[in-house]
Amino acid sequence: MSLLSENLRFLRNEIRASQQAVADTLLITRARYSKYEEGASEPPIEILLRIARYYRVSMDLLVTIDLRKYNLNEILKLPDNRILLPIKTDGKGENKIEIIPYKASMGYLMGYSDPEYIENLQTMSLPFLHNGKYRAFPVEGDSMPPYQDGTYIIGQYLESISDMKAEKTYLLITRQGFLFKRLESINSESITVKSDNPFYDNLEIPFHDLNEIWQFAGSFTGQEQEIINYADQNIMKILLGLTKDIQELKKSVNS
Repeated sequence: MSLLSENLRFLRNEIRASQQAVADTLLITRARYSKYEEGASEPPIEILLRIARYYRVSMDLLVTIDLRKYNLNEILKLPDNRILLPIKTDGKGENKIEIIPYKASMGYLMGYSDPEYIENLQTMSLPFLHNGKYRAFPVEGDSMPPYQDGTYIIGQYLESISDMKAEKTYLLITRQGFLFKRLESINSESITVKSDNPFYDNLEIPFHDLNEIWQFAGSFTGQEQEIINYADQNIMKILLGLTKDIQELKKSVNS
């Protein structure tokens, strides 16, 4: 077996996932993925990239290091193994906040580190959010009142689990989807989160199941988003009108 195949088998066992579950996430058949673990065939570059994103381990480490000899949680903390998020700004220098649509929320789990996927997302800007990287995520359910279906949570990106603080709320990107919860505690190999609705039990999330961490920075509803977009369009029309008036004024003065 190749080093890659050994690493794939090791990583899958670490997260206690079936070959079928991994294959479904990678959008390939179980038989095809099985051949990668057996060393019968090598994945093409586009599949290897998906595998690296899924396991949160760089392609370089997947094919050059025997991951069984190292602590997986320490590997995930390596600076060279982290995908940095670029901060985009609009014409006024305000941060562009990407909005993850409800219908495409599951696609984010595969595309969150794909620049092309992120580039095609709708964006908005809020003048009071300056320092840091922000993104808006849809939430569902009633576990975190008063936030309900149709609400978007704006989160500020955190690079490390150690930056999290107990009793603060976070939008968590896990292998299974989005979770909006309050941090209860940081454990040796996991975090414990809770809901503000006492009906729901606490959840323990292993470090290796966390793809991204976004600290709560604000919220808005779909209707409020339409108002923001409408206001932006009106402001643009006003600015264009003022520019036209100034140009006409200059022409009349010069004449």
